[in-house]
Amino acid sequence: MPLYIKDDEAAALVAELARTRGCTKQDAVKQAVRAALDHDRAAIPLRDQLRQLWAEFPLPPKTGLAADKAFFDDLSGEP
Repeated sequence: MPLYIKDDEAAALVAELARTRGCTKQDAVKQAVRAALDHDRAAIPLRDQLRQLWAEFPLPPKTGLAADKAFFDDLSGEP
């Protein structure tokens, strides 16, 4: 089934990719789409990335202290 590119910018990008890779426009489109699909398949979902980050760097336990203005004033040495 044919694919018609009616967007001038898209057509120019495909032509540039074909020129730089020394291939046909059809092969350039195949390579670009294949690379994009491979990239998407290899991407780790954000939820899994966060789980891994939290496992490596857990938050410290809660202290029960209130972090209010008085707390921060005390840290900076203000009365």
